[in-house]
Amino acid sequence: MTVLDDAHAMRAEVVRLRRLLHSQPELGLHLPRTQEAVLDALDGLPLEISTGRASTSVTAVLRASGAVSGRRPVLLRGDMDAVPVQEETGLAFASTVPGAAHACGHDLHTAMLVGAARLLAARQAELANDVVLMFQPGEEGWEGARAMLEEGVLDAAGERVGAAFALHVFSTLPQGFHLRPGVVLASSSSLDVSVSGRGGHAATPHLARDPVPATAEMITALQALVTRRVDVFDPVVLTVGVVEAGTRRNVIPPTARFEATLRTLSDAAAVRVGAEARRLVEGIAAAHGLEADVRFDRERPATVNDPGEAAFAGQTISEVFGGSRLSRLEHPFTGSEDFSRVLGEVPGAFIALGALPRGADPDTAPFNHSGRAIFDEAVLPLGAALLAELALRRARTAAPTEIPERSR
Repeated sequence: MTVLDDAHAMRAEVVRLRRLLHSQPELGLHLPRTQEAVLDALDGLPLEISTGRASTSVTAVLRASGAVSGRRPVLLRGDMDAVPVQEETGLAFASTVPGAAHACGHDLHTAMLVGAARLLAARQAELANDVVLMFQPGEEGWEGARAMLEEGVLDAAGERVGAAFALHVFSTLPQGFHLRPGVVLASSSSLDVSVSGRGGHAATPHLARDPVPATAEMITALQALVTRRVDVFDPVVLTVGVVEAGTRRNVIPPTARFEATLRTLSDAAAVRVGAEARRLVEGIAAAHGLEADVRFDRERPATVNDPGEAAFAGQTISEVFGGSRLSRLEHPFTGSEDFSRVLGEVPGAFIALGALPRGADPDTAPFNHSGRAIFDEAVLPLGAALLAELALRRARTAAPTEIPERSR
């Protein structure tokens, strides 16, 4: 039987694990129940397992029985944490934790990586290189990848991995694999602004220094900044997600604040817009007789696929699943991922896996991070099989130089 055949044969087992994880989502770097479920699922496999010190990460090394000299290990990543949203799917296995849900599909990623571990363990004698399985907590803004890198995940097999791969499901993409070389996900930066004035009575604003209108002006001006100071061919997305001020409608508050996220496809754009945003906000504050404390932090770099490894992944997809299952992404996503930190250290590829439920409209289906997002479990065997095939084939063949164009 092929790897894909075996993946389909274990579908019920992988679905069961996914549903268990889905019902008990955990946030951040410490996921004790998730870690326990992963360790239970890996029990009995010929793996060298270690757990994190700074987090509840799990690193598992599968040694190659047929190891070939000079073949460096391959790393496969699956992130495990949930997002802080209330689930509204109505699924029978929906989250039992108020305010937390696997609305980004990390439960599928974890289950697929466990499935890949089982597929590879059954083919240990075929491996020409060791495999490092990276079960990562804290992807959703908690620097889980950085924590695992600092604890040596890239060297867990005794030598530095030669390539790294990760899958990510998307609830609005048609089923199949979606891939591109180069930048595939944006960098992420944060802009936090606190505006200080002087409080007072709402009936006598001239006796106060009202920070609220100035804050509103800053938010509007930042949108104009993006459209007038940014090269359209080096795009920037700036979204204000938090605005806070005041306690009552007849009281002018002494302070106001807002938080924004900034997404760019290049480091240069992030640095330039960060500096200009600071200058703009401070200038508006000064014009209103206020003070602004501006904090701009670079959070995650862009996720950049190595052209050769992306081409290898594309060739593997075409050979295992057929060319119709592979689409070349025309543009990067403007979301961000901390797998970018792994790809900043070693070559590899981040692959999108469409998990749009059958019959759903991609234009209206709830997107990742929505409390109503649903992912089709039919993709679980596909993801597990691809991860296993990438590890099995990585040492056998040279990477092609380009990704096949979309064939559907």
